[in-house]
Amino acid sequence: MKNYPWHKVDWMNSAFLIGTLLVTLTAVPAYIWHFGMDWFLGGMFLAYFIATGLSITLGYHRLFSHLSFKARWPVKLATLVFGAAAFENSALRWCADHRRHHKHVDHDQDPYDITKGFFHAHIGWILFRVNELSSMDWVKDLQKDKMVMWQHRNYVSIALFVSFIVPAALGYLWNGWVGALGGFLIAGVARVVFVHHMTFFINSLCHTIGRRPYSTNCTARDSGFMALFTFGEGYHNFHHEFQHDYRNGVKPWQFDPTKWSIWALSKIGLTSNLRMVDREKIMLAELAEKRRQFDAKVESGKISLSDSGRKLIDTAHESLQHAKENWEARLADYRKTANKQVEASKEKLAEIQKDLQEARRNLRRAIQEWKEALNSAQLQFA
Repeated sequence: MKNYPWHKVDWMNSAFLIGTLLVTLTAVPAYIWHFGMDWFLGGMFLAYFIATGLSITLGYHRLFSHLSFKARWPVKLATLVFGAAAFENSALRWCADHRRHHKHVDHDQDPYDITKGFFHAHIGWILFRVNELSSMDWVKDLQKDKMVMWQHRNYVSIALFVSFIVPAALGYLWNGWVGALGGFLIAGVARVVFVHHMTFFINSLCHTIGRRPYSTNCTARDSGFMALFTFGEGYHNFHHEFQHDYRNGVKPWQFDPTKWSIWALSKIGLTSNLRMVDREKIMLAELAEKRRQFDAKVESGKISLSDSGRKLIDTAHESLQHAKENWEARLADYRKTANKQVEASKEKLAEIQKDLQEARRNLRRAIQEWKEALNSAQLQFA
């Protein structure tokens, strides 16, 4: 904190973020103490939290920032309207910051660089104008989208109306001025604070705690605990390694409501072209990280391999590399043919597909053999 340039305080952002937090910590408990909390206010808070939270994770993040799927206009409109109500800036500005984050993660040009400290990554970068605004060059594609630009131009009006006026009006219809005040404070102000810090924790905690099973090239980490509070965004190490995948929780048992929502919407025709990384690429990333960790233990002296043990691992690794190269070549052939970049008969396409399936089986067999070789070495010296 002492190194922050206090002359660069963003007073508007600071007043809003600090003000809403103070109201949530004081006026909201006072309201509940005096008037209680009925099912209507609780339900409206929950509905608004889900609508605005998912609009950030599903809309701002996976749809607009990473183009991980395509959406029809009702989905785009809903996420733009309720995304504005999250008070995290327009989709255009949010995506410019986020794409810049992925390009320069953990470096000075990263807007919420965790290496500058937890506070900076969490909220400091918003309170202080430490870095220049992200250039709109990051979002040239989104500038061609009329709905995105409409929201960008009218962001403040949409945010105020949807986030505060509508909950107050619904509360008034439910229980007069007491309901109106409750709707404003609970479904409005308190909900904004909760959604804010849900998002902020992705930038701070998800770069601080958790595992890195796919890559240690950056600080992003997987945390099943954080996924519970961030609509599945807690699997951040996977996301940084495979940012264009519409899934963050790629394992079947991982909690990712955003992924489930996108998939469910695809079943009724509202989303399409869901982008997924090949399972084999994910497995290879995990194995590469395991190999890196194993080699680090060997170099540090924690594991002392015999010549036969080293030969076993190296042989398995060479087989894996060969199988990987063959699979990648067959996959490229199949995609080129399937995309009609070359003319091919159905018989030719079927033949290429058969070769790809065989290459995939060989790759998975090589992966399994490599795992067994590595596990054998680890068990031997555990």
